[in-house]
Amino acid sequence: MKFTTSNITLAAFLIATLSITFDTHGYSFDLDKLKETTNLVKAGNKYVTLLGDQVNVGEQAPTFKVVDKNFSPVTLNDFQGQTLLISVVPSLDTGVCSIQTKRFNEEAAKLPKNITILTISNDLPFAQKRFCDVENVDGIKILSDSVWREFGANYGLLIKDMGLLTRAIFIINDQGKIVYKELVANISQHPNYDKALSKVKYTAPVIVLDGDTVKNQLENPTETK
Repeated sequence: MKFTTSNITLAAFLIATLSITFDTHGYSFDLDKLKETTNLVKAGNKYVTLLGDQVNVGEQAPTFKVVDKNFSPVTLNDFQGQTLLISVVPSLDTGVCSIQTKRFNEEAAKLPKNITILTISNDLPFAQKRFCDVENVDGIKILSDSVWREFGANYGLLIKDMGLLTRAIFIINDQGKIVYKELVANISQHPNYDKALSKVKYTAPVIVLDGDTVKNQLENPTETK
């Protein structure tokens, strides 16, 4: 069998990424000891069990470490001074998750530059990259919780026995506090896009450009670009 340069490169990449994944799966927590919540989210007509601590509006947002498309670590601290909208999806390869991600990608172009939108799932980074390339998603940051599961555990989003994150929206202000939370009641349903977008625009500080204050981001979001 002959191996082309591209095949060798791909094999080397897969070995490297798998090595990173397995070497770092010594979680900083014991999955079996995470708090269980059983009455918040349904899959179909049945409640699923969520693992981890539920967070509430008004609390300081828990730190987390995820990875980007290159398996490089990304933490909450990397977004200091930004207002964050975090869109959480079970998997980008499903219909609702795909629509949710593309919707926020479209909306990102209309938002002030001090607002950052993140999408976090447990998809592997190369699957996320493939999705973004195919769907032309380039206005938001796509991040993976597949390595450490730290985001899911710290925000109470891990679905027991499925290895996925439940669908949710969080907004974190520039002081690091949670100001909005939506756990979508059924995994197959969409979040409330309009409510989340209105809240994140209202939350972000007014930007001053050339001495002129942008008085109302809700009415003129593109003026802060």
